[in-house]
Amino acid sequence: MNNLSQATRVELQKARRSRMPLVTLAAFSLAPLAGGFFMFVLKDPQLAQRMGMISMKAQIVAGTADWPTYMSVLAQATAIGGILLFSLITSWVFGREFADHTINDLLALPTPRSTIVLAKFGLVMLWSVLLTAAIILIGLGVGALLDLPPAPAAVLQESTITVTVTALLTILLLTPIAFTASAGRGYLPPMGAALLTLLLAQLVAAAGWGEYFPWSIPALYSGMAGPDYAGMGAISFLILILVSFSGMLATIAWWELADQG
Repeated sequence: MNNLSQATRVELQKARRSRMPLVTLAAFSLAPLAGGFFMFVLKDPQLAQRMGMISMKAQIVAGTADWPTYMSVLAQATAIGGILLFSLITSWVFGREFADHTINDLLALPTPRSTIVLAKFGLVMLWSVLLTAAIILIGLGVGALLDLPPAPAAVLQESTITVTVTALLTILLLTPIAFTASAGRGYLPPMGAALLTLLLAQLVAAAGWGEYFPWSIPALYSGMAGPDYAGMGAISFLILILVSFSGMLATIAWWELADQG
């Protein structure tokens, strides 16, 4: 446990000394800002048209300018954007050791390799959770600035829970990305895998099998496919958890057993 705390502190220091936290915060902040843009357009289409903005697409995508719609857009943006942004974080945390040529020095430390992997996973989870909390707060601030129609506290609470759970489901799917970053020895393979899973998630969901494909489940939970998937069964979440656990075991096994050269 002492080794784990020390390894975690080292990983935190690496992140704190880089620009990546600010870069990822700025990137993820686009989600509530884009949602706020749609709400602005929907709230006053005539003004938006006079300003040269196009309201038709926003009308189709978002619906009406209110808190439930705005939070639904934020949840969907978290599901789709989270796959890419959280994967970028995972790629950086696991892949930078190879890009910076520090992997051999890291593995020469007396700290068990499994402890190093767990520390990295802890950093990825903490980083992703803090980003999620930040965009929820930014989203609430943007909604208040737009003066959206008042909504009951229960509605806002339920919407916030939806965004949070959507993010957590997406975070659980980062373990295969960590394995790809490790086995691929860098940044590009895991980001390619993230793009592939995002594409497959859209295709499988469109084919009607999304509730059985783990990378489609966060988006379906967020409400992207409408009420048809509102009753996803326990099997969907069990599949997602099994994939997450398998990815973690595979990553630990690779660090423990693979020839690092």
